Amino acid sequence: MTACKRSAEDAVGPDSTVKRLMTTAPLPTNKTMPTSYDFIAAKPDGCYKLVSYNVNSLQAACKKGFKEYLNAEDPDVICLQETKANQPMAFLVSKKQYPFQYWHCSKTKKGYAGTAVFSKIKPVSVAYGLGTTGLDTEGRVISLEFGSFHFVACYVPNAGEKLVRLARRMEWDVRMSEYLTGLEATKPVVYAGDLNVAHHEVDLARPDTNKRSAGFTVEERNGFTALLSGGKHSRIDAFRKIYPDALAEGYTYFGYRANCREKSVGWRLDYFVVSQPLMQRITDVIVRNECYGASDHVPIVLYLKRAEGDDAITPAKDTPDQEASVDNASAQDSLPSTASAGIEPA
Repeated sequence: MTACKRSAEDAVGPDSTVKRLMTTAPLPTNKTMPTSYDFIAAKPDGCYKLVSYNVNSLQAACKKGFKEYLNAEDPDVICLQETKANQPMAFLVSKKQYPFQYWHCSKTKKGYAGTAVFSKIKPVSVAYGLGTTGLDTEGRVISLEFGSFHFVACYVPNAGEKLVRLARRMEWDVRMSEYLTGLEATKPVVYAGDLNVAHHEVDLARPDTNKRSAGFTVEERNGFTALLSGGKHSRIDAFRKIYPDALAEGYTYFGYRANCREKSVGWRLDYFVVSQPLMQRITDVIVRNECYGASDHVPIVLYLKRAEGDDAITPAKDTPDQEASVDNASAQDSLPSTASAGIEPA
């Protein structure tokens, strides 16, 4: 793809990262999940495959092909947002496949928000929430500490219709940046999920008509810029770093209304943000454009080179069901503020 008027090249800045051109193939417009996943290539040797996916109700997504996608993608770690689960769906995914399963459910209302993480890798520790009064009641954050990095899975609050929750959203961005800084004092971070912001004009189809829409206000965009520049090192939007000129190829959300999918009227709301030292270990970030239909979002994939100190993936055949457990932080009255205070599966 050639450079375009709304390029984000200046935003990502120069370094040794290899910037790539997106494919020029027509973008898919399917409204149901694929019947074949032959397009999913084998994982690069020596890498972890990390996936983030806003499922917009996990129970509904399972009826529309989520399980088939998960089996085909076969990530080492997958984080889910907007599960809308009121309690852990303990038998949804085999614990032989993912022996380490974590759920964070909303305590404020039923069928709302919520996150989950399924992992083949045993974490050093796990934590729920930001440790901030008033922000930890909707099940939005699960943090896993692995051998060489922290993995923070997040569903960022939406600013709401008519921006009624914009102030809460802005407080969230500040507290999250502080939280990530605390983790980065020990290890670099992969911050993943539906971050509910289109950072630049290249990140949505119609920027001119969405200046005061939730997810594209100047306040939210500046808040995300501040988060990227915070901490001991800068933080990097990994997809945009590798693909600075991507337009619709990078969109991860297509609303159900007004035939947005067919018209490629989308937003890029889902991200892998990494601490700067991790960028050299990232081999690719992929937007699974083909995988639409189980949700109004598509999954995103990150390949991260394993480093010394990383734990091996637990082989499914060696992991009996009874060795895994499910933790539900929504039942806790107080939430740990750092990953080192987390709960391990029994």
